Amino acid sequence: MDFDKFAGTVQHRLEFPDTGRTVRAIRATLMTLGQRLSEENAEDLAGSLPLEIKWYLTGAIQEHGQRFDWHEFVDRVCEIEGGDPSDAAYHARVIVDLVETVVPPSDFQQLRNELPESEDDENWRKLFEVVDAGGWGDAEEAQTGGGPQPDATSRAGSESTDEDSTDGETD
Repeated sequence: MDFDKFAGTVQHRLEFPDTGRTVRAIRATLMTLGQRLSEENAEDLAGSLPLEIKWYLTGAIQEHGQRFDWHEFVDRVCEIEGGDPSDAAYHARVIVDLVETVVPPSDFQQLRNELPESEDDENWRKLFEVVDAGGWGDAEEAQTGGGPQPDATSRAGSESTDEDSTDGETD
């Protein structure tokens, strides 16, 4: 997949009106992910991505292997994007779902293995909610008119609360 197709797919899934916002979301998610991953795992994950996208995981990172949890990840993505935490969390989930379809399964599994998913640890399972729900896919897009919706991946039928909409983030 080349850069234009990758960015176009993200833009379509997130229903962004312009490429600038799309690239900002991709950069925010992948740079922050690159900061959290070991350099070796970031290189492996980036290996199958378009060169322009690969750079966000590898070349743009000064320090790999930083220790931070899901909430800090969302805060960092939000800061780079310039949006709000619930949008940043959703954008990251959608982008990671697309990455999962592009990279070899072993490289994606390395990503999952490096990010603790249990509730007691760092709650990284939230990053994989779209992937674990079966991914974006044509069927979901056809049924919902735009793929998984922001609230669908985090609430799955439960009532909405302010805490749910920000994944526990506070202003």
